[in-house]
Amino acid sequence: MKYCKSCLQTDKRPNTKFDEFGICPACNYFESLKEVDWEERKRELQEIIAFGKQNNHSGYDCIIGVSGGKDSTRQALYVRNVLKMKPLLVCLAYPPEQITQRGADNISNLISLGFDCITIDPAPVIWKKLLKKGFQLFGNWAKSAELALFSSVPRLAIAYQISLIWWGENPALQLGDMGALGKTGSDGNNLKHLNTLAGGDITWLLSEEVKRNQILQYIYPSDEEMQRANLRIVYLGYYWKDWSLVNNANYSSLRGLDVRIDKPWEIGEPYGVTALDDNYVAFNQMIKYLKYGFGRTTDYMNEEIRIGRITREEAIKITEKFDGTCDDKFIEMFCNHIGITMQEFWKIVDKFVNKDLFEKNAEGKWVRKFKVGVDYEI
Repeated sequence: MKYCKSCLQTDKRPNTKFDEFGICPACNYFESLKEVDWEERKRELQEIIAFGKQNNHSGYDCIIGVSGGKDSTRQALYVRNVLKMKPLLVCLAYPPEQITQRGADNISNLISLGFDCITIDPAPVIWKKLLKKGFQLFGNWAKSAELALFSSVPRLAIAYQISLIWWGENPALQLGDMGALGKTGSDGNNLKHLNTLAGGDITWLLSEEVKRNQILQYIYPSDEEMQRANLRIVYLGYYWKDWSLVNNANYSSLRGLDVRIDKPWEIGEPYGVTALDDNYVAFNQMIKYLKYGFGRTTDYMNEEIRIGRITREEAIKITEKFDGTCDDKFIEMFCNHIGITMQEFWKIVDKFVNKDLFEKNAEGKWVRKFKVGVDYEI
């Protein structure tokens, strides 16, 4: 396993590839921002705004997928107040057993700021079956949820004849998942090729119990459907010089966003501003850490290193302390939800652990073999 020479990105991130100098795509992109002609990007942004307004067939000139969290709250306010557009917000909601009160309150806060919002609620029984199946097959309960999350927005855009969708960060440029790379830095029409979405493949969802007509919200529109609808997905973060996890959180918190009060070692990250509407993400990040050697804290620290708010050495200490940690209470919630024991949970997780990177200690807990920030020969 190799680390980026600049940040703590590893070459184990799916769909990423370092350059010949050992630098990850996200760091190279951030470095390139120093040479950006931001006035030119403003002009490009005006063309996109005009596209949205010209293709207004419903009274709304764009759509924003929201959770009520830090990124979507800032995006919604920026699109309405700065770009002077009329957005329709679309929220894919977790079922009642899963959504947190904080998540519900944050969506209510966003609506109270003056936005129209459509909430999509997939059938809870089917949702739970797919959640459990994704966990058993892939060690990732969120695999089906992410299909629904990413698919529901363009599906609704097509139904409402709204051609412009604003998305947040470009995962290819800002995270290094190059599978989602589009024709330009703002082009999001290749979004379904994110590692977790696998091109929108739903074959694994289908069974005797779950038929295609029961999972319409999980089915990403085909390229032909998107072309017929003249659909355009644009990464808004591409046009913001100060786009970052922390900046977005600070901005949105001042406008009513309710953040977590959990301890960093309980949720595996130091800020408590991510995944506010769900408690299962904490252990999913823990499993990601056991698969690839990095979790949520690494992602945060990478951004902080690039911005210059922290050194690589300081980030290593924080990452070693919090990455991959998770309180048992969140695991117990999940186990009770899908009807398995904690022992069954860990038996499934153990199958997906990268044994080249982790080993069990005398207490039966997985511990890393590698040192954070240092290349490790497998």
